Amino acid sequence: MAEITASLVKELREKTGAGMMDCKKALNEAAGDLEAAIDWLRKKGLAAAAKKAGRVAAEGLVGVAAEGTKGVVVEVNAETDFVARNDQFQGFVSAVAQVALTQDGDIDAVRVAAFPGSDKNVGDQLTALIATIGENMSLRRSVRLEVTDGVVASYVHTAVAPGLGKIGCLVALESTGDKTRLLELGRQLAMHVAAANPQFLDPTSVDTSALDRERSVLTEQAQASGKPANVIEKMVEGRIRKYYEEVCLTEQIFVIDQENKISKLLEVKGKEFGAPIRLAGFARFALGEGIEKEQTDFAAEVAAQLGR
Repeated sequence: MAEITASLVKELREKTGAGMMDCKKALNEAAGDLEAAIDWLRKKGLAAAAKKAGRVAAEGLVGVAAEGTKGVVVEVNAETDFVARNDQFQGFVSAVAQVALTQDGDIDAVRVAAFPGSDKNVGDQLTALIATIGENMSLRRSVRLEVTDGVVASYVHTAVAPGLGKIGCLVALESTGDKTRLLELGRQLAMHVAAANPQFLDPTSVDTSALDRERSVLTEQAQASGKPANVIEKMVEGRIRKYYEEVCLTEQIFVIDQENKISKLLEVKGKEFGAPIRLAGFARFALGEGIEKEQTDFAAEVAAQLGR
């Protein structure tokens, strides 16, 4: 019997896409013979994931979970929207969100964490699910927010089940104020984040390169007016303030009352709740954003299959 080394397990995993524990078992069953282990995995349906790995997975679900002072949002992708309605897939995403609550937000840490009710880790459980459902899937990203004293509130837009949908948002609020009222405010702010899609928390957190690029464009536009340099400077600064109102959460007008900036809203609510409120952070995941989807010409595919 050949020695079953870590490198042999790794090679089998790379060749088949099967989970680590399944690869170890296959090698044991095959007495260390790599090709026999591959056949064993194929017979068990556990090597099927490898064939699906190249297919684009831009559908799926965003999952959120919040518990007191911490909350997470995760994204798990699949190839078709049909899978998002599958009970097994929904259960997997919900469980991954709960696992992510115990991690620091690092997706790699989530991937190797133990999967609830299983002897597999999250990554290996996903591989098994790929083989069962028959579509390529990927555990794409995860973010965790946490506060010392306050709440982390969540909101899911177009929810297909509790905590699961197409857009998932978190808002973290630091405050010693009443937690019930704070949580309701946080949920309203999370709804705002879903609708307004802010890019940054406040003006101080705007990415320097993004701000420099915006300032360059605005300066060139203002210069085209032919006005004096001092006027152009004022024009640019005014437009930069407008830019902040578009991209910074604290500077946006609250979508629910259409009146106050978020920064003003927090000031007012802080007085109502009897303690200052600090917006500590937010997160917004929209399903499939940034993934280049395949453009399929269905008619051409049918014609090709008919040999036309």
